[in-house]
Amino acid sequence: MKFSPVYVILIYLLFFSCKSQKKEDIEVDNTTVTETQQEVLKKPISDITIDPIIHATTILEWKEKTIYIDPTGGSKAFEDKKPPNLVLITDIHGDHMNIDTLDSLDLSNAELIVPQAVAERLPAKYTDQLIILNNGETKEIQGIPIEAIPMYNLREEALKFHDKGRGNGYVITLGKKRLYFSGDTEDIPEMRNLKYIDIAFICMNLPYTMTVESAADAVLEFKPKQVYPYHYRGTEGLSDVTKFKELVAKDSTIEVVQLDWYPNDI
Repeated sequence: MKFSPVYVILIYLLFFSCKSQKKEDIEVDNTTVTETQQEVLKKPISDITIDPIIHATTILEWKEKTIYIDPTGGSKAFEDKKPPNLVLITDIHGDHMNIDTLDSLDLSNAELIVPQAVAERLPAKYTDQLIILNNGETKEIQGIPIEAIPMYNLREEALKFHDKGRGNGYVITLGKKRLYFSGDTEDIPEMRNLKYIDIAFICMNLPYTMTVESAADAVLEFKPKQVYPYHYRGTEGLSDVTKFKELVAKDSTIEVVQLDWYPNDI
């Protein structure tokens, strides 16, 4: 069978038009998106919400769970926030363990995960809610594995601030994500030896914890996928988190995410 040249050209144009359309347009949930948009859709979307409150105080939401880390700031800081299922406290200092704030919150359905030193300083009314976790221990609480990581000072002039064994950093596993909260620490071997951390919250303030340079060097060692500078106000004001980001940029596989833990600071 013979076809006219015009007919052949029409078939040729129709074929390549359909092929191009299939390449550029992709159906996702009944919505047509471009190939560029599809690349965005392929990126993993975290089901963890991170809410910076102040300094070290953080709220995590994951599925039906709400987790408070070092709640401080009084009841006003938690207005319109969901009450916690878990409360993790890292140390005895007032910017981590704040009894007035704890007393102002609805903790009726919460369990408090604390090191022994914190447990000894909390009012007796919290005793039945306490789960004591010390350095090196791991427990699954409400279906969430929680590891207690040492946090302490190394510099001679800072040893008075944080004794080894007293406070906890924490690794919290939410689904397939491992989150590390450093608490008050320097770049100790236990932090540098961490493995498979997806999100790390790293302190950096003098004279109490470590310099921006030490924090960045430690992060480059244990290589979390994302790192959030937090707890970065010291006696001289806010640390240079922009410099921290520049230093960590030596490793392009680590993303620095900057949230505002100090909205009222100029």
